[in-house]
Amino acid sequence: MDISMIRQLQARDTTVRAHEAAHIAAGGGVITGGPTFTYQKGPDGRQYAVGGEVGIDPSPVPGNPKATLAKMEVVKAAALAPAQPSATDLSVAASAAQTEAQARVEAYRKSQEPDQAGPTVDLQA
Repeated sequence: MDISMIRQLQARDTTVRAHEAAHIAAGGGVITGGPTFTYQKGPDGRQYAVGGEVGIDPSPVPGNPKATLAKMEVVKAAALAPAQPSATDLSVAASAAQTEAQARVEAYRKSQEPDQAGPTVDLQA
């Protein structure tokens, strides 16, 4: 049995599981399910996690830019939570930042719209 290979696989398994756990811990309500792992069989016959992923919902909140801003903060935090974010993690965070910018524009536009109720007229004169 190759003890060196087993130790490498054990270390990778620990790193992968910690990485996905960090996403979950920071993700709150934007996590869409538990982690899924890719495994490699070691020379000892055991399965070691060598890759993994956690689903994150990066969609905006329809019609509510302020809620979208808050949600994108959580998405970015979840994506960047691991000590060493992957390229995919960085891409998710960048996409969330773009959605956040769009939500800021939408929130500004909504704040500039005239009151939908319109002017009132007192008819009791």
